[in-house]
Parts: sequence; C-alpha cells; structure tokens
Amino acid sequence: VQLLESGGGSVQAGGSLRLSCGLSEFAYDIYSLAWFRQTPGNEREWIAALSYSGTTKYVDSVKGRFAISLDNAKSMLYLQMNNIQSEDAGEYYCATKRAVSYDYMLRREFYDTWGQGTQVTVSS
Repeated sequence: VQLLESGGGSVQAGGSLRLSCGLSEFAYDIYSLAWFRQTPGNEREWIAALSYSGTTKYVDSVKGRFAISLDNAKSMLYLQMNNIQSEDAGEYYCATKRAVSYDYMLRREFYDTWGQGTQVTVSS
C-alpha cells in the first residue's frame, strides 16, 4: 500500500478545505485509516480515524468541524475541514494499518504506513 496526500493549501480562518489521500494497492478487508497533524518542533498528533466497520473517532478540538470518510470505489480517504482555525495549521498525514484497535487507533505508533504529507496554512 502507498499513500499520497493532496488538497492542502492556504485558507483563511473560517474557511474550508478537503484533504485527499490516495490509497494505491489498498485491498485490506480489515483496516484502520487516520489523519495526523504535525507542526514544527512537535510530535505528530492524531486528528481523526476511521475503521473498516465505519467507526469514526475525532480529537475533541475538531469534533463538529472535521469529517473523515472513505470512498472505496475511488480508493480515496478524505478529511473535510470546515470552520478552519489557526490551530489547525500544519502538515497533515494520512496513515493506515491492516488491523483494528479502538484503543490504539488513536496513537501514532499504531500505524505502519504513512503518506508524505500535505501542508495546511491558515491566515487570519
């Protein structure tokens, strides 16, 4: 499996972006998918996760504003970002693992395949 993010860019506070993650050779029957964010000098932090069963989880700071989704037909993972705030800025990474753990899917170390990242910049 290879992951490739796109859709990042510069957005004004309050605006929206949709990040995409292409999932090449993705044929898992059981899986976890997630988005992480990293800012300079900080560890990569978990933002949202989606399991093969459709369960979704979000960090509290994005609940009600961000939505993770999967288009199986297109092999694309999305992160719809609405009402973007300055603290949402950073490099966004998608990740996957051929397993599910509702406890560990929130952790960076759970995932074994990562994309290269796409940058989101927020202006006021």
